[in-house]
Amino acid sequence: QVQLVESGGGSVQAGGSLRLSCAASGFHYSSYCMAWFRQAPGKAREGVAALDSDGTISYADSVKGRFTISKDKVKNLLYLQMDSLKPEDTAMYYCAAAYGGSWSPASLMLADYNYWGQGTQVTVSS
Repeated sequence: QVQLVESGGGSVQAGGSLRLSCAASGFHYSSYCMAWFRQAPGKAREGVAALDSDGTISYADSVKGRFTISKDKVKNLLYLQMDSLKPEDTAMYYCAAAYGGSWSPASLMLADYNYWGQGTQVTVSS
């Protein structure tokens, strides 16, 4: 059973940085895609960044140049380095995995992901 556990959220002032981590376990095959999504109060969940098993990466336009997704294959950890944070980045951030089915390369589409973590809150104050 795939399990995803996020950590690293918190409160920061605008312009600051945070790094989120996602501990992943339960993958028996090497082909899967991992991503970060976020959901602000009253808004739909949206894809932020994705990293596919072949190294393909995608970012939402709103975070390009500020966020960096990466993975430590040895430790099975997914990271999201968030720099130059803005108040509009405030949201619950979720780690997600597409595994055992099909998905678009480095997808940012909600429907492509079938495993989710519990989320970690990020709050950016102005």
